[in-house]
Amino acid sequence: MSTNSNDTKFISEARTLVLEELSNEQFGVSELADRMHMSRSNLLRKIKKDTGLSASQFIREVRLQEGMKLLKNTENTVSEISYQVGFNNNSYFTKCFREYYGFSPGEARQQQSQEPEDLDSEHNDPEHLSKPTQKTKKPVFVVGIVIVLILLVIVYKAFDWSSSQEPKNQIIEKSIAVLPFRNMSADSTNLYFVNGLMESSLNNLQKVEDLRVISRTSVEKYRNTDKTVPEIAEDLNVSYLVEGSGQRINDQVLLNIQLVDAVNDSPLWSEQYNYKIDNVFELQNTIAQKITEAIKAKVTPDELQRITKNPTDNLVAYDFYLKGIDKFKLETNEGLNEAITLFKQAVNEDQEFALAYANMAIAYFYLDLYKADKKYISELNNFADKALLYDSKSAESLMAKALYYINVNEYNFAIPHLEKALQYNPNSSAVIQFLCDIYSKVLPDTEKYLSYALKGIQLKSSSQDSISRSYTYLNLSNALIQNGFEDKALAYINLSLEYNPQNEYSSFLKVFIQHTKHENIKLTTRRLVKEWEKDTNRLDILQEVGKFYYMQANYDSAYYYYHKFDKARLANNLTYYIQEDLKIGIVYEKMGYQDRAKVLYQSFTEYCENDNSIYNSASLATKYAHEGDVEKAIEQLKIFSNQDNFQYWIVLFLEEDPLMKKLEGHTDFQPTIQKIKDRFWENHMEIKQILEKDELI
Repeated sequence: MSTNSNDTKFISEARTLVLEELSNEQFGVSELADRMHMSRSNLLRKIKKDTGLSASQFIREVRLQEGMKLLKNTENTVSEISYQVGFNNNSYFTKCFREYYGFSPGEARQQQSQEPEDLDSEHNDPEHLSKPTQKTKKPVFVVGIVIVLILLVIVYKAFDWSSSQEPKNQIIEKSIAVLPFRNMSADSTNLYFVNGLMESSLNNLQKVEDLRVISRTSVEKYRNTDKTVPEIAEDLNVSYLVEGSGQRINDQVLLNIQLVDAVNDSPLWSEQYNYKIDNVFELQNTIAQKITEAIKAKVTPDELQRITKNPTDNLVAYDFYLKGIDKFKLETNEGLNEAITLFKQAVNEDQEFALAYANMAIAYFYLDLYKADKKYISELNNFADKALLYDSKSAESLMAKALYYINVNEYNFAIPHLEKALQYNPNSSAVIQFLCDIYSKVLPDTEKYLSYALKGIQLKSSSQDSISRSYTYLNLSNALIQNGFEDKALAYINLSLEYNPQNEYSSFLKVFIQHTKHENIKLTTRRLVKEWEKDTNRLDILQEVGKFYYMQANYDSAYYYYHKFDKARLANNLTYYIQEDLKIGIVYEKMGYQDRAKVLYQSFTEYCENDNSIYNSASLATKYAHEGDVEKAIEQLKIFSNQDNFQYWIVLFLEEDPLMKKLEGHTDFQPTIQKIKDRFWENHMEIKQILEKDELI
């Protein structure tokens, strides 16, 4: 951003107006445009030209600069200053300040920053002792299972990278959004056909790795928008927009389409096409070719072959297919069933129509979603196989087969199909979401989880409702903290809470992220208890509080919480957190409940026997330590020390387990623990280098 002395007259005037409204958190781009007596789009373009910033970035930086002045020249607290300069959240002010200046507001005053709201009155709350105990296998589930279950609800509303409030907001040069086409037909029933043209244009562009293409779900909200091109582009964080309108009259298709340079709000290319229906695929391929040429996107021969391959030669079948896709997008059981009927009509017309088979299989997957008893496994598998038979290089065919494996819990077989699907469609946010879910929950691998999460971010826009965006940031924050990226994890969890302050899963995760910063045991425990008090039905938090007391050998308090957890688990016949049964059993035994303790010990033994994850050896180490077999425990720790891509919680909390105290006298204990820590940070640096090379962080 230019300094004040180098400001143009226009920027100086804009700066003055922002300063006049400095404490008004509601003063944003629209308000500034009104005060400048100009349209929002003209304001965006002018500020971009003069400063290289978006309008929202410009306003934020003015606020931050004034915040720095107040830090230097007043005695006000950081919290007070954050509100004085228009930030309604102290933590968000701190995050933005750190990103702009490279250090925190507290460091700007050369003193250690604290969190005032949490550091006082700790002595009034008895629920605040030991360190959080995200240990061994447990970390996968503390912030893993709960978050992933939530995320499944929003499979197609996954990631976001482009909000003006985000830590990174650089427009990717070859980024494009295909806006919903307008139906110009007198017959409204032709809307499905016009939508199909838009969908096909989008799908063709998504096959080009050199492009970042915004997903359909992200652009759908602009179907009837009155926003200008620059405003939409800023929302979506793209360089180019495709606009179109079309109509179908008998066997003719009339399509008007233009490619717009969103930064300069100027058309790069526009054309009117009049094709017969039987040449509709030629029309779609021509559009893709014109767009990629105009923005100089590199299209490989393989990509060109996939783009130009006609999905079917039967136009009646294709018509049924387009109608089916239109129903599929309703995302309701009724819509899915109607879509399946139409897809079946399509394959009746063309029995080698791979795309119709694939989408039929995917529809069956969603009909079975969240159901304990899967009704459509055979249909899903059958139609996925047919899709692959007739087009093995289709991303949709591969995804359909992957969903079959997911439905039958054979995730190792799902992964290669998903990865191959991503090769054929590098812009598939749905495929990336499934890979994230698998690597965060089922087959834990922190490196792959984070890598796919960050890639997915580039494929989603900011056009989500606040609730979806909150869960988007929650998921990314979880992936980041598992890999030890503390600052970025905290920034994204704060954003999650900005968009939905009632997101209790985000505030829960934030407790653990904050602990990595201050490692204040009392503060962390008190925060955790507060999270449980928001909803005392949260078994995940309940067992965490019990575990905190266990870690301090405060067995009376641990029993109070563990007993509540165990009782609820038994009452509801849940196999929930069985990886914690050893600790719970120890607490029961300490309190004199020997019989229940034995049951819990046996449960943990069975868990270890069936656990094939990378955390199995860490779990076995605690088992052998409890049984007094120090040599076997150390042996298992040594095995674990050779693992890669385990969660950060291991580094933080492994030694806090009282069972580890039994091993401290062994000569190999400390070297092995240090090797585990070194291994984690080596993985961390490798991941960081890879992500920086790919410009993902």
